[in-house]
Amino acid sequence: MVLLGPPGAGKGTQAEIIAGELAVPAISTGDIFRANVSGQTELGKQAKVYMDAGDLVPDEITVAMVSDRLAEPDAKAGFLLDGFPRTIPQAEQLRTSLADLGQSLDRVLELVVDEDELVRRLSGRRMLVDGEWVQRDDDKPETVRHRLQVYREQTAPLSGFYESEGLLSRIDAIGEVEEVTARALAALGRPDGAQPSDD
Repeated sequence: MVLLGPPGAGKGTQAEIIAGELAVPAISTGDIFRANVSGQTELGKQAKVYMDAGDLVPDEITVAMVSDRLAEPDAKAGFLLDGFPRTIPQAEQLRTSLADLGQSLDRVLELVVDEDELVRRLSGRRMLVDGEWVQRDDDKPETVRHRLQVYREQTAPLSGFYESEGLLSRIDAIGEVEEVTARALAALGRPDGAQPSDD
């Protein structure tokens, strides 16, 4: 399955919990990139050239890394992808890669949070610097709104793409972590989740 959602929606937290409940690996593209670069794999070396130049890593390299990871034994019984795909071309390439592995997506969960709440969550984060709590530059409200705009333009169209394929379930991601998890598990048809809504 794939977990979608804008910055601040709680994807990382929910990915770990849901994957644990389903006994499948939570696979984040950030982890895959770090593993390939630090392990100096051929794909990692290719990606590092783009990363060092400050450029986006091409889809072909990203998809190849994800495909390699999904072919590992622990992902045979299932997996949860967090942070991938980010674009419709990536989603189309993922579908092809999974078909080559004899697999397909069962479900796509989208964490839905009002934009004002996302700005509040992200701009409320602080870090400790020299004994003083300060706001990170990338968590300032204007920066957060720009990040959300980029998400809407690049990644949000995936929602419609997966909805048209009958795979999408939207999850209200406002509330306690446990409440959001229960809604997600219910959407997956798990008996330990709350009852799904009509959405």
